[in-house]
Amino acid sequence: MSARVKSENIVKNLFDSMEYGAAPETDNVVKAWLQQHDNSLGHFVDGKWYKPEGRTTYDTKCPATQAKLATTIQGNLEDVDYAVKCARNAFKSWSELQPHVRARHMYAIARNVQKHHRLLAVMEALDNGKSIRETRDCDVPLVARHFYHHAGWAQLAQDEMKGWKPVGVVGAIVPWNFPLMLLTWKVCPALAMGNTVVLKPATFTRLSALLLAEICHEAGLPPGVFNVVTGNGAFGSMLAAHEDVDKVAFTGSTQVGQTLRRLTAGSGKKLSLELGGKSPVIVFDSADLDSTVEGVVDAVWFNQGQVCSAGSRLLIQENIYAEVINRIKERLTHFRIGHSLDKTIDMGAIVSESQLKTINEFVEEARAEGAEIYQAPCPTPESGLYYPPTLVTNVQTVSKIVREEVFGPVLVALPFRTAKEATALGNNTNYGLGASVWSENLPTALEVAIQLKAGAVWVNCHNLFDAAAGFGGFKESGFGRDGGKEGLYEYVKPQWEERIRHKNIEVDLKKFGSAYGGSLMPIPGQGQQVMGIIEANGQNTPTVDRTYKLYYGGAQKRPDGGYSRPVFIHSSDGSGDKSKILAYVSDSNRKDVRNAVEAAHKAAPGWAKRAAHNRAQIVYYMAENLETRRKEVAARLSLLTGQSLESARNEVDLSIQRLFYWGAYADKYGGNVQETTLYGCTVMIREAMGVIGIACPDESPLLSFVSLFAPAVVRANCVVIIPSEKFPIPALDFYQVFDTSDLPGGVVNILSGGRDHLTKYLAEHQDVNAMWYFGSPQGSKFVEYTSAENVKRTWVSYGQARDWSDSSQGQGEEFLYHATQCKNIWLPMGVTFAN
Repeated sequence: MSARVKSENIVKNLFDSMEYGAAPETDNVVKAWLQQHDNSLGHFVDGKWYKPEGRTTYDTKCPATQAKLATTIQGNLEDVDYAVKCARNAFKSWSELQPHVRARHMYAIARNVQKHHRLLAVMEALDNGKSIRETRDCDVPLVARHFYHHAGWAQLAQDEMKGWKPVGVVGAIVPWNFPLMLLTWKVCPALAMGNTVVLKPATFTRLSALLLAEICHEAGLPPGVFNVVTGNGAFGSMLAAHEDVDKVAFTGSTQVGQTLRRLTAGSGKKLSLELGGKSPVIVFDSADLDSTVEGVVDAVWFNQGQVCSAGSRLLIQENIYAEVINRIKERLTHFRIGHSLDKTIDMGAIVSESQLKTINEFVEEARAEGAEIYQAPCPTPESGLYYPPTLVTNVQTVSKIVREEVFGPVLVALPFRTAKEATALGNNTNYGLGASVWSENLPTALEVAIQLKAGAVWVNCHNLFDAAAGFGGFKESGFGRDGGKEGLYEYVKPQWEERIRHKNIEVDLKKFGSAYGGSLMPIPGQGQQVMGIIEANGQNTPTVDRTYKLYYGGAQKRPDGGYSRPVFIHSSDGSGDKSKILAYVSDSNRKDVRNAVEAAHKAAPGWAKRAAHNRAQIVYYMAENLETRRKEVAARLSLLTGQSLESARNEVDLSIQRLFYWGAYADKYGGNVQETTLYGCTVMIREAMGVIGIACPDESPLLSFVSLFAPAVVRANCVVIIPSEKFPIPALDFYQVFDTSDLPGGVVNILSGGRDHLTKYLAEHQDVNAMWYFGSPQGSKFVEYTSAENVKRTWVSYGQARDWSDSSQGQGEEFLYHATQCKNIWLPMGVTFAN
C-alpha cells in the first residue's frame, strides 16, 4: 500500500472516529512562580508575604494527579488580628482617597491581570481541576472585567452613590469552585466603595488568591487594602466573628451561610450570602432542541457540575421528553474527561476526595431508590479524582437527589405538561439562585422567567455572568448581590449611620419573647379607670366602650387568646399614667401571627399583579383620607404621647408627605437594562420580597408606622406589622384609612401586642420572607439569629433610634433596597443580525 493511500486511510479513520489527541498546556510558568517562593507560601498581608513561626501547614494538591503543588499555612486568631489591624489602618487613607485615585488603582490591577492572563489561567486549572479552556476563556477574562467595571464605579461613587459611605473592613470568604473569579466579585465592589478587605480563600484552592494579592501589590495597590490569609473552616469563622470586621461577604454552602448568620447575629455587621442552588432548566416543545442539548451540557457539566447555579434539575415538556433524553445520552458518548491542562477535554477532575465521595453517595442512594442511572461511557484517567457525567431519570419530586444540591456532574430529569406545571416544579425548592427557560416562543419564555423565584434567569442560555449584572439568590440561596450597581449596596451604609458594635449580647434565644402579656396583664382590681367621660345634656356620661381589635385579611378580628392590654395616657415622666387608661388593644399571640401571615400570602399574588400606577393611587388615597382626619388623629396622638398639639399635627403632616413620597416611588423603581457584554438584553427587575414582617419602634408612632409599611406595599409586598407597643393606637386607627382607600384585604395586616412576643413568631415563621425589627439590641440579635433557619432577609436597628422626621433617616433608597430583590433576565440575540 502506497504512503498516499495510508495517509488517506488515517485521515478517513480520524473523521470516522472523531478522536482528538491531547493538547496539553504547559505548566512551566506556574512552577516558576511557586519555585520563586520555594513552593511554600504564607499569608499575604499589608503588601508583603507574612509567614509567622509555629503554624501548621497544608499541602495544596492538583486534583487531576493528586501531585503536591505547594505548602501553605494554617492561620490562627493571631493572624486574623494582624490582618484585620492592617486593613483597619489602611482603611483610614483608602476611604479618604479621591474616587479618581481609587479608580486608577483598580484600572492598574485590571491591566496587570491581563498581563498575567496565562499564569492565572494555568494556576487556576491546576489548583481547582477545572479545564484550562474554562479558566482561560471564562474565569480570568471575568476577573479583569470586574476590575475594569468597578474602576468605573469607583470613579462615579460621589455622584452615583451619594448619601452612602463605606462600611469599613470587609471579611470575605470564598469557596473552591471558582476560587479566583468569586473572590473578585467580593473584592472589586468593596475596594471601589472605599473599603479594605481581608480574604480567606477555600482550604482546597488557595494559590490563585495569593497570586492575585501579589499581582495587586505589584500594580501599586497600597499595603493593607487587600490581604489574603489562609486557614481551615474554623479560621473563616474567626475572621467573620472578629469585632473589628464591619462586613462579612460569603459565597458557599447554605449550611455554612446559616452558621455565619448565627455567628454574626446582633453584632451590627453587614452580611451578604451567596449560597447553594438546585437550578431548574425548563425545556418547552417550542425549543430548538439542537442548541438546547448543548445548553444543557454547559448548564450542568460546566466545571464538573461544581457550580452553585448549575442547571441540575432538567424539566422537559412531556411530548419531547424521550427525544431530549436520547439526545443528551448521545451527546455524552462524545464527552472527553481528562487532565485540566488538556485543552481538548470537556470536563476535568473533582476538587477533592471528600467531594467525590459525596457525589457517589448521592447517585448510589438514588439508584437504591429505583432511579435509572446513565453514566457516559467515556474513558477516565487511571489516576486523579474523576467522576463520569451522570443522568438520573425515573425520580420523584421528593427524592433527595432532586431536592438537594449534589455539587457534581449529575443531572436529574423530570417531565411536565403545561407551563404552569413547569413553573410550579421549578419553584418547588428551598433554593432560588438560577434558572433557565428554553423556547423559541419569547412571550412564554419571558412570562415563565418572571414567575420563577430565582435571582438569575437565562432564556435559551445558562450560566452567563458579567460584572454589570448582579448575581445572587432568593430564599435559601441567600441575599445580597455580586456585581452591577445593585452589588455596591452590600459594601456601603447610609451617610448618617454610625457603626454599632455589639459584643456578646446576652439573650436567651429559647425564652426570648415567649412570655405572653408580660407585665401588662389586664386583670381587674388595680384601681385603673378608662378615660371616657363626655358631657351630654348637662351631665357626665361615659363614652361607648371600645376595644381595638386586630386587623388582618381586610377585617377587624378578635384576638385568638381573648386578651387585651391597656394603653395609658401620657404622664410627665413619659412612662404613661398608670391610673388612667386611654383604651384597650388586642393582645395577639402566635395563632394571630399564623392567621395574619396566611392572609398576607393569600393577598400577595393579586397585589403583585396590580399595575404600579394602581398601587400609587391607593397610597395617594390613603394620604387624602388621613388628611380628612388630621385634627382627630393629631389630638389623639398628643394625648397619647404627651407631645404638643402642634408637634402632633406636624407628625400627621409628615406622615401625609411620606405617603406621597412612597406613592411616587410605586412606578419608579422597577429596574433597568444592564449594559453587559452580552449580545442581547440583560433586564434587571426589582421584585417584591413577598411577605414582610415589621416591628415598629415607639418613637414617632404614626410616622414610623407609615414610613415602614408604605415602601413595602408600594413595591408590591404584603406586610404583617406590629405597631408601637407603647403607643399602638395611631396605627390601629389607620385601618379605617385602609378601609376607605380601596386597599385589598390582606395587603397590610396589623397585630397589636408585645413587640418581642410577636417578633418571635414572625421571625420563626417559614413563610415570612423578610423581617424588619426596630427595637432592642437583644431583639435584633434574636431576629438575625432566628432568620438563619430559612435565610430570610433582615433589617434591624440594633437598638439605635432614628429621627423619623429626618428625610435622610426616615425615607430614601435604603428602604427601597430592603423592600426589593433583584432578578436579572438574560435574553441573548443572534438569529437575524449576528453576522
